[in-house]
Amino acid sequence: MKALVTLAALSGAVAVGAGAFGAHGVTGKPAEWLRTGAEYQLIHAVAVLVALQLGGRWAAVALLAGSALFAATLYAMALGAPRWLGAITPLGGIGMILGWLLLALRR
Repeated sequence: MKALVTLAALSGAVAVGAGAFGAHGVTGKPAEWLRTGAEYQLIHAVAVLVALQLGGRWAAVALLAGSALFAATLYAMALGAPRWLGAITPLGGIGMILGWLLLALRR
């Protein structure tokens, strides 16, 4: 659990940095990708902490992994990676959805 808290905190830090870079370092589509990735990553970093408090460890794992994959593909494209990475982005979205569903189903 301690590792998940640490990873959630680091995820939040990365999200703030990516959002700042998107707001001040680039323009156009890359800025949009950075803002979108940062928004989802930051929201889900907080959601991981809440899930852990509610006893939803697997939900937290899915939320963290999904948001990391989602944001990482957007960040990579913003930094010049091939646009086909955008085809992987929805897999991160599925991970986030799974995390929310697991949280809803926790007992």
